[in-house]
Amino acid sequence: MTKQIHTVEKIGGTSMIRSAELLQSLFLRGGADPYNRIFVVSAYAGITNMLLEHKKTRESGVYARFANASHDRGWSDALDDVMEAMNDAHRKVLDAPGDIRDADHFVRERVEGARSCLIDLQRLCSYGHFRLSQHLDIIRELLSGLGESHSAYVTTLMLRRAGLHARFVDLGGWRDEREVTLEQRIEEGMRDLDLSSEMPIVTGYAQCSEGLMSLYDRGYSEVTFSRIAAQTGAAEAIIHKEFHLSSADPKLVGAGNVRKLGHTNYDVADQLSNMGMEAIHPSAAKTLRQADISLRVTNAFEPADPGTLIDDTAAMAPQVEIVTALDVFALEVFAHEMVGVKGYDATILQALTQHKVSIVAKSSNANTITHYVDASLKRVKRVERDLVAAYPAAQVTARSLSVVAAIGRDLKGLNALGRGLFALKDAGIAPVAVQQGPRNVDIQFVLTREDANEAVKVLHEALIGEDIATKATGETQTEDRPDKTEPRLVA
Repeated sequence: MTKQIHTVEKIGGTSMIRSAELLQSLFLRGGADPYNRIFVVSAYAGITNMLLEHKKTRESGVYARFANASHDRGWSDALDDVMEAMNDAHRKVLDAPGDIRDADHFVRERVEGARSCLIDLQRLCSYGHFRLSQHLDIIRELLSGLGESHSAYVTTLMLRRAGLHARFVDLGGWRDEREVTLEQRIEEGMRDLDLSSEMPIVTGYAQCSEGLMSLYDRGYSEVTFSRIAAQTGAAEAIIHKEFHLSSADPKLVGAGNVRKLGHTNYDVADQLSNMGMEAIHPSAAKTLRQADISLRVTNAFEPADPGTLIDDTAAMAPQVEIVTALDVFALEVFAHEMVGVKGYDATILQALTQHKVSIVAKSSNANTITHYVDASLKRVKRVERDLVAAYPAAQVTARSLSVVAAIGRDLKGLNALGRGLFALKDAGIAPVAVQQGPRNVDIQFVLTREDANEAVKVLHEALIGEDIATKATGETQTEDRPDKTEPRLVA
């Protein structure tokens, strides 16, 4: 598709709850032409956690309570809590009484519709011929879509009140009985839009025959965002967050000690996704990459700053760009019998896949295979149980650890592994394991969880801090600004 002049821009949930603060700077652009932009919005912060389950603590939301109770109506009380939270959220954004009344009515209509559906399904599944488990994926889709439809509708009300020609584009398929693909859903939603004079506010959830939740789980909004950008031939895709994409967590190493990345590539974005950093979902990055659309990650509350550009440009000079950490479990299978056996780890991979456990890293030798996984303890225990049954002669153990990764587009010639090990030794930190692949885009230091935060500080100072200090003396950073990607103001 031919590149157009418009951009497709996504706003995360934490920024959405502060969308009234963004009205002048981001949406209205301080008086500049606000159009030729498509906005894809997430649910307000915390709402999807309440609808499904908490992303980090796994505390049960409406979906989890419904799935785990055949007759109990505790999920209905949780749905009441969601409705109250939604109403509280849009009262922080809207001022006009009429708009608040419209938003209240919208929430009540959607929530009560979902409640009726769940009650009917629960009653139906009380008969032996129907199994609730067969419908859970659909219920998860139904519930997750409530959050994005609410935030998109409320944002449209807010923008119209401010004088913008905003259009609510609901891809959620509410009460739509047809079977349509994601491509068809997007095509219908974008049909007849005049981007030069209208601002579409699009739901991050899209109901489609593929089933976004079953494929991408909580990453569905970024997948929708990337597909819209690719399908409409956007000039650029932009994600607005509440922070810059920086060389480390500023809360950990100090705001004055980090630098904004400024420019990196999709290889680095993939490594960040693997480490649990939500720069962009890997499937969304793949879509943008294949469509030759660059991605920009900005701080929504610093609209004059161009943020960080992500494309396929190679680094002009080797450097470590970011140091980050992720808590993992080391799932280790030790068995003398695996020596010389081809495909011994096939059963391990099957168990990890069955229990939807993400692999961060893997190592092996003659008689030991270790997977470093990002999952809850409950899921890890389930995998461990299956492996003990599959390999009765093996020793299967699970250990809580952390992976601290130093990531960059090109790490060749830096001796970053050696420098990192010396720095850790000087700090009294002993790694459990270390590995670096031949592609030279990341180095992974496996440590105890107690050492992880200190290790991030030590490695950031050793591998990036000196470079930041040099640039602070007046040297300008030019290596990552090729002419074709000169920064521009996005708001």
